[in-house]
Amino acid sequence: MLRAFFHGLLILSLMLCASAIEVGYPRCNCDVDGFWSVEGILQCQKVSDFLIAAAYFSIPLELLYFATCSDLFPFKWIVFQFGAFIVLCGLTHLLNVFTYEPHSFLLMLSLTISKLFTALVSFATAVTLLTLIPQLLRVKVRENFLRLKARELDREVGMMKRQEEARWHVRMLTHEIRKSLDRHTILYTTLIELSKTLGLQNCAVWMPDEGKKVMNLTHELRQRSSIDLYGNSIPIDDRDVIEVKATKGVKILKTDSMLAVASCGGDHDLGSTVAIRMPMLKVSNFKGGTPELVQASYAVLVLVLPREDSRVWSCHELEIIEVIADQVAVALSHAAVLEESQFMRDKLAEQNRALLREKQNALMASEARNSFQRVMSQVMRRPIHSILGLLSMMQQEKLSCEQRLIIDTITKTGGVVSTLITDAMEISNINSERLTLEMRSFHLHSMIKEAASVARCLCACRGFGFGFQVDNAVPDRVIGDEKRIFHVLLHVVDKLLSGFNEGFVTFQVHSFIEPQDGHDQAWIPWKSNFPGVSFKFEIGIKTPECSDSSSSSPRACRLNTEGYDMGLSFNMCRNLVQMMHGDIWVVPNSQGLPKSIKLALQFQLQSLTPVSECGGTSSKPPSIRNFKGLRVILVDDDDVNRAVTRKLLEKLGCKVASVSSGIHCLRSLIASSTPYQLVILDLHMPQMDGFEVAVRIRKLRSRCWPAIVALTASSEEHIWQRCLQVGMSGLIRKPVMLQDIGDELYRVLHNT
Repeated sequence: MLRAFFHGLLILSLMLCASAIEVGYPRCNCDVDGFWSVEGILQCQKVSDFLIAAAYFSIPLELLYFATCSDLFPFKWIVFQFGAFIVLCGLTHLLNVFTYEPHSFLLMLSLTISKLFTALVSFATAVTLLTLIPQLLRVKVRENFLRLKARELDREVGMMKRQEEARWHVRMLTHEIRKSLDRHTILYTTLIELSKTLGLQNCAVWMPDEGKKVMNLTHELRQRSSIDLYGNSIPIDDRDVIEVKATKGVKILKTDSMLAVASCGGDHDLGSTVAIRMPMLKVSNFKGGTPELVQASYAVLVLVLPREDSRVWSCHELEIIEVIADQVAVALSHAAVLEESQFMRDKLAEQNRALLREKQNALMASEARNSFQRVMSQVMRRPIHSILGLLSMMQQEKLSCEQRLIIDTITKTGGVVSTLITDAMEISNINSERLTLEMRSFHLHSMIKEAASVARCLCACRGFGFGFQVDNAVPDRVIGDEKRIFHVLLHVVDKLLSGFNEGFVTFQVHSFIEPQDGHDQAWIPWKSNFPGVSFKFEIGIKTPECSDSSSSSPRACRLNTEGYDMGLSFNMCRNLVQMMHGDIWVVPNSQGLPKSIKLALQFQLQSLTPVSECGGTSSKPPSIRNFKGLRVILVDDDDVNRAVTRKLLEKLGCKVASVSSGIHCLRSLIASSTPYQLVILDLHMPQMDGFEVAVRIRKLRSRCWPAIVALTASSEEHIWQRCLQVGMSGLIRKPVMLQDIGDELYRVLHNT
């Protein structure tokens, strides 16, 4: 601007010179008439010099005022120098005003001195400007630098403000998102809050299906019908979907993008659209001990600006979207974990309730089992034991052959009933499904005749005939479980009788030599492994011709793969027989009804004894022990059993004192002046059982402790070991029989 002004001033001066030449002013001749006469020119110069002088004198005053008021200006001495230069210039012009009139030599001298000083100051000022201009230029550059820095600072402050605003929006959105722990609520809250913050037209969430073949529109800001919402899907291999999943940041979609158009309900006239992926929770499978990572899955968040708005996405808006997408992914992961945890808690609670129900059922079953065992023990087993004890006393009396056969049969039957009751009680116990065998020497012929007597009675009561045949080659003295065999035989007879209304029952016992049918042949291969002899018991039934029809035998049971129900079940009877190295099978008739049941058994032999004519071993009773004068204290809580056992001991010649509890036993031992030689303890008593009583007896201070013999109805094998641990010398298992108690007492007292 200043350069153009000076150029214009130079051109104007040249034009004035040229016009002066054209006017024809002579160089030295200034005497012209008119306005441009000498007098006129002099008057103009005088006025001009006066005005210039006035201006020159006023400028220093202004510079002086500026220098005194401005503390930031670093060159005050330059102002004073310029002020002196301007004052001298003004003084020169002022003195020049008076030279247009006649003047004195002093005026010319003053003018000359003024011009000399003006020249010096002007030269000094020109020299000063040579050093001042670079400094002024540096000041200008620093000013520009500061201006640029101020502009950058303004930009940074604006960016910080935008970032703070973005953080505020993010905090607000995150707070709203994390208010809920439900995935659907989190997604809908995200769509609503993003729409409010960014002014969106629509916002949608796309998720992969279970097969990961298509992306389904699951959540949308604009309300659609559920059919339109869940029916809208795009292929998962769409180009935009693949690019969005492969990109960590925000991707701006084109207007013709299938993902963008589908997010706006098929409307092709839409605003700027962006999409970003949202990682879903990675699940680990820890089954088998080795974690197996499931492939990562992504959802897609699509945001659409209004089409009426011409704005585009700004950087801070895209940053907000990225941060919110990460926060939503974290919130969805937390929600998925909490949902899984809640599901597991519900499942555990349901399992706990099921366990509590099962526990209650188990407690009820245990209580029912205990009640069953109490009833079986008190109502059935104890009376049977008392009856068997009395029968054992009757067997020692002088009886006829028929009487002895009847007593022995009743005793044998009672023993079978006692064994059945014991088996039922033991099987009812938890994890106690095994049966035990009591192998001892017995008279096989006597057992067979007793079983035949009971079978004859059963047949006579029901109107059946009965035939009995025993091979002469069958030995008498064998080793086996007499009660189990007796029990199986009676069950076989009972089952055959229950299947028919009339007929004739045959009971045959033969030595097993040659196989007679397929079942016999099947048993042959493994029977030879047992060192002993084999016998076959065959119990059959013959019916009249008319009874072969189904109408004459309505109660007959058909044969099946499991066999017939024989009281304890066919499987239990077969297990008992197989435990004795034998087998049992049913032979059906043409109609599938049981014609006969065969039982093959093996025994070890002892010395053979001829069968007596009256069906027993001898009419003379076996000899019994005599313990005359033996002081015995009997402890049993059951009054009937205690009375029967006392009678048995007195039969053996003992002096018996009976008490009903362990406490009374201890008191009797302490208070007795004459020591007892033997203590017989029932192991199962209330308040204080037999084991505890035995321990306390051993703690009594006495010169000689009595021998202790235990009474028990249990068949458990570990009972004897516990008895030995507490210092007992013998064990008598109920039912208490006269011969058994005599043998055990003899063994204990003679330490054999």
